[in-house]
Amino acid sequence: MKKISAFLIIGFLTVSLSAQEVGLQLYSLRNQFKTDVPGTLKLIEGWGITKIEGGETYGLSLKDFKKLLKTNHLDVVSVGAKFEELEKNPQQVVKNAKAYGAKYVMCAWVPHDDNKWDLEETQHASKVFNAAGKLLKKNGITLAYHPHGYEFRPYEDGTLFDYMVQNATDYTFELDVFWAQHGGADPLALMKKYPSKFTLLHLKDMEKGVKGNNTGQEDHETNVVLGQGQVDIAGIVAEAKKLGIEYMFIEDESSRVVEQVPLSLEYLKGLEK
Repeated sequence: MKKISAFLIIGFLTVSLSAQEVGLQLYSLRNQFKTDVPGTLKLIEGWGITKIEGGETYGLSLKDFKKLLKTNHLDVVSVGAKFEELEKNPQQVVKNAKAYGAKYVMCAWVPHDDNKWDLEETQHASKVFNAAGKLLKKNGITLAYHPHGYEFRPYEDGTLFDYMVQNATDYTFELDVFWAQHGGADPLALMKKYPSKFTLLHLKDMEKGVKGNNTGQEDHETNVVLGQGQVDIAGIVAEAKKLGIEYMFIEDESSRVVEQVPLSLEYLKGLEK
């Protein structure tokens, strides 16, 4: 993969990350978008972020939203898609991605009974992702599935996630390092075990002392500033450089997101020293 440089500007501070760019998952600012779409996009620009993962227009027309993106020098490189869309109307997913010029489509959840995620569910999801991923690939777009914790339930000598990876022929994965650890896995070990399978990352830290589960449920307020929690963010970023992962998106689901994202960016800058 071609190496690229990313520059994050925080005030007069600049961060250079040689292997990938650091962006933002727009879900982080879902509450801010409810009251002020232009101001929220302006806020992201002020943080020095230029690459984003999104797909929603927050009540605006696509034309008007894209105009605001251009005004604030924001580039949507990854868009979200629901599992049902990938299963029943993947052509529309292609259309949505192309509307933004996105290189990636990510899916972050497979609908299922809260008490059930087993081999049958896993096999069905894999079949849908491979079929949709094949179509997306033909259109120059990469599909990445974002595990949410329930995939790390035991299966044979490993987990159901291992089964998914081993049977993923036409799609890749976006590793949310918080959710992997919350589900009982070691995100850094996963990156080393499957070096070619992760094309995107969500950088998210978990408050120290929090015990996870493999249900896919958690308290958003356990999201803390990168480097202040129990996830090995430094090791993960270093490994991402080695693997040439193109984009790492900060995702902060807490109510403190506006205060915490700049501090997370400062932390990432410190990793370059």
